[in-house]
Amino acid sequence: MLGGTCRVLGGASKVLGAIAIVLGADVAAAQTLQQRVDAAAAKAPVTWIEYRVPTAGGSRRMCCFDSASGGPDCCRRCRLEGGDGVFLASDTTPAPNRIIVEPPSEMRVFARFENRTLTRVRIFSLDCDVDADSVTLVPLTEVAVDDSVAWLAALVRSTSDASTRLNAIHMPALSALALHPGNAAATVLVSLARSDQRPGIRGQALFWLSQRAGDEALRTIGNAVSDDPEIEVKRRAVFALSQLPRAEGVPLLIDLARNHRVPEVRRQAMFWLSQSKDPRAIDFFEQILRQK
Repeated sequence: MLGGTCRVLGGASKVLGAIAIVLGADVAAAQTLQQRVDAAAAKAPVTWIEYRVPTAGGSRRMCCFDSASGGPDCCRRCRLEGGDGVFLASDTTPAPNRIIVEPPSEMRVFARFENRTLTRVRIFSLDCDVDADSVTLVPLTEVAVDDSVAWLAALVRSTSDASTRLNAIHMPALSALALHPGNAAATVLVSLARSDQRPGIRGQALFWLSQRAGDEALRTIGNAVSDDPEIEVKRRAVFALSQLPRAEGVPLLIDLARNHRVPEVRRQAMFWLSQSKDPRAIDFFEQILRQK
């Protein structure tokens, strides 16, 4: 009889455990991502949170410039705390110490909090080996893409003149946001490119729009070339056009090189045309030389 009682209690324990998991999932679903992040950030004086979301545009590799091993090979193990630099490539060749069956289609978003204040954002693809052994790391599960976009957009839009915050938080958060699939990310990029008060953010948003293409992206980039008051943003917009598929980008660059009222825009358009090696660009330069 005692054995039967133990089996009953054991079964009840499993049921209670399953109920607790369901309730925990429901609580997490009821909270905003910001509330979940705030709760995680309170767990230690220095805390990293991490969550995973899909990436837009197929497989991408995001890893680090430095290596915890100190050797010449990039990315044997990326140092989360104290490491520096992230590169982004469409090449999905894995790091030398990793065997990847399928190319990564998700990214890991990391955020560092010190005394509950955000101090850094980093992103890596799943094939990048991250050294988090010496830090307090709190993983967040079941983060929806649109919730992540909203949280990252709030980070990008948080105002600060400090260059350290721009480089450590705003720019990485913008890159992470731009790699999200769906219309929510594209809408935020268009808004930032059109109306953010910081030229650096506008220029970077234009670059990421060029990676997504689409009619709205083209209009936004074209408007920046024509109307943005900062010459550096105009340069970024011309570069963004050079990143479009050639069928779209080359004719637009030729038109700018021929007709734009700003000499620097014409020079930038000619420079990027010269890099394209496109037959239409070569014909354009031949026409210019004949006119002279």
